[in-house]
Amino acid sequence: MSRAGKIEIFEVGPRDGLQNESRVLPVETRIALIRDLAGAGLRRIEAGSFVSPKNLPQMAQTAEVLAGLTALAGQVELPVLVPNARGFADALAAKADSIAVFAAASESFSRRNINRSIAESLAEYEPIVRDARAKGLTVRGYVSCVLGCPYEGAIAVSAVVKVAAALAGMGCEEISLGDTIGVGTADAARAMTAAVAHEIGIGHVAVHFHDTYGQALANVLACLDLGVTVVDASVAGLGGCPYAPGASGNLATEDLVYLLDGLGVETGVDLDRVAAAGRAICTALGSAPRSRTGQALAAKTKQ
Repeated sequence: MSRAGKIEIFEVGPRDGLQNESRVLPVETRIALIRDLAGAGLRRIEAGSFVSPKNLPQMAQTAEVLAGLTALAGQVELPVLVPNARGFADALAAKADSIAVFAAASESFSRRNINRSIAESLAEYEPIVRDARAKGLTVRGYVSCVLGCPYEGAIAVSAVVKVAAALAGMGCEEISLGDTIGVGTADAARAMTAAVAHEIGIGHVAVHFHDTYGQALANVLACLDLGVTVVDASVAGLGGCPYAPGASGNLATEDLVYLLDGLGVETGVDLDRVAAAGRAICTALGSAPRSRTGQALAAKTKQ
């Protein structure tokens, strides 16, 4: 299959990025970040999650974040992660119109992350997905540890396909395949993605790579040649996984945009503006952007 001429970047920084940062940011800063990202041309921006604030204080007050973004309604999709029925109820109360659920391809990771087996997690999500679809919400499914697990090591491709197919079968319109600890390399990423695409169709597949070993862009490029059209990324390379020891940040949005611009692939994202958003959120966090492109553009701006 040939490479698509247009790629949609699914921005995960305000959720998957910020949830793994030590500093808890105020609602106003999180709202400003999402507005900046929308201003850069991103049209799908993960706004937060309805998890227990005791477990992830960084994601507390997601309802208030959504309430501050009503001006973006109809222009930008703002998905929120829901881990269970309580989270789904909270998302509905906050008038979310898009949700995501997550499962693991690793039994050990599933039990340590959400204290449930893979089968138990899927059984809990099924009525949530059904009800969400009946109410007109869009639903995304995440599969974590698709190329390796911090507890089990290598993960069989068949295990990834099984979980992805289960999520798609219950009604998730898009399945994001996550290399949670960033151990994958190009051939493995392509083979795993191809196997899932064969089962559920390439049009339902998104890829989500962490950059622990510096392989995220190579993995994206390998999967683009399969016809993947949705790639997850996090502004300034924020985040990682709080349940995966040693996992570094997500693929940086700036680096992904620079690659795709160089390939002549349309994204609709303004590189300078997304880099500026990265600098602003890193200033709020008291850290430097981890994006190589962001660092280069920041140095150029200073000059």
